[in-house]
Amino acid sequence: MIPFAHGLVGRADLPIPEWLFGWGAAMVLVVSFVALAVLWPEPRLQQEGWRPLPGGVGRVLASRPVEIVCAALGVFVLGLVVYTGLRGTQTPTANFAPTFIYVIFWLALVPASVLFGDVFRAFNPWRAIGRAIAWLARVAVRGELPAALAYPERLGHWPAVAGIFAFAVMELVASSGDRPENLAIATLVYSVATFIGMALYGVEGWIERGEAFSVYFNLFSRLSPIETRGGVVGLRRPLSGLPALRPLPGTVPLLAVMIGSVTFDGAAEAPFWTNIAPDIAQFFQNLGLSPQSALELTFLVGLIGAILLVYGFYRLGVLGAKSVGGGFTAARLARAFVHSLVPIALAYVAAHYLTLLLFQGQAVGFLASDPLGDGADLFGTADSQIDYGVIGASATWYWQVGFVVAGHVIALTLAHDRAIAIYDNAKLAVRSQYWMLAVMVGFTSLALWLLSLANA
Repeated sequence: MIPFAHGLVGRADLPIPEWLFGWGAAMVLVVSFVALAVLWPEPRLQQEGWRPLPGGVGRVLASRPVEIVCAALGVFVLGLVVYTGLRGTQTPTANFAPTFIYVIFWLALVPASVLFGDVFRAFNPWRAIGRAIAWLARVAVRGELPAALAYPERLGHWPAVAGIFAFAVMELVASSGDRPENLAIATLVYSVATFIGMALYGVEGWIERGEAFSVYFNLFSRLSPIETRGGVVGLRRPLSGLPALRPLPGTVPLLAVMIGSVTFDGAAEAPFWTNIAPDIAQFFQNLGLSPQSALELTFLVGLIGAILLVYGFYRLGVLGAKSVGGGFTAARLARAFVHSLVPIALAYVAAHYLTLLLFQGQAVGFLASDPLGDGADLFGTADSQIDYGVIGASATWYWQVGFVVAGHVIALTLAHDRAIAIYDNAKLAVRSQYWMLAVMVGFTSLALWLLSLANA
């Protein structure tokens, strides 16, 4: 497990008691629910209203030269990560690969996607390599390649679920998951699996549904007002990208993995988990496992438990919504409202990893100068230090609470808008949202509880 502090610094002498934050957050959600019921009688987010950026700017931003430059940069960084992981020092904090993967790639691309749209698609090295190989193959055979297989509907987002879960296991479960060499090997293994998927189902077919990180960052990009369509960058109505999401088999479990993995990461730092984990590990040792394997299996059980908790909580809300009537099946309702979980996933990531991104993200400045950790100073920044004063402890707590509350209010808004759109009876739509309100309050309380335990 990566040794970087996962971003939750201690607070001291907050002017407002912690319990008041929890009650205040719940009241904000209740007031928001009432306001939506009264002031939002018609769906407003079901149509995106996309329009290109004026003056041809959108076409330039999505032009072929810009696309080639972004793709080349993505391929270069992929190669750099693999090279530094294999050839550099195996001290995680002194090697470029762990910080780039766990902080810049995994965390920084989330707010970038929310602000600027699906930027990962432009820099995706696997997409770039796949398209380049397909182009070279067409040139070699002087014609079109055999058509790719049709992507199976039942496969849906399940490959992405497996990919994101595997990444979470690498980060949170594997005791050597931060070792640069292991990260490089995992990157190569994932690359091979991705290229096989592209060979079978086509580059774009696999990228849009099966490639884990493309699907992951695309979900967050749907919160952005910026979207590229038909080779043109344009603007759409804020939040309207999420209702346009077409749920596939595996979409709900994918969101459960996204939220559940961060939930477990927060719980793993709290006394609740640290008090019971040794007993569970001892149980596995008694079965004959080594101490390290027993601890890894313990953390795997905890990770799966957190994911199942999130999944079960959402399904409970769906079953409650089904009980009010309307003729919808639980499966239909689960798909209809799954997009409302994306802001919750964003809130959990933003709150839990805020200071990790702000602090450890600065390390890229000196790691870029000495990516192998061998004493080089390519850009003259190898001696720079992390400034831990960029944000104070109390300010961190306020920002974390703000992210949690804002994310859940947005989720409540998306759920309400979808309910108004699919129910014939407005009163029935509002009644169905009593259960979604309970889900949002539950997720908010869980997030704040984890933050308070980790910050204690």
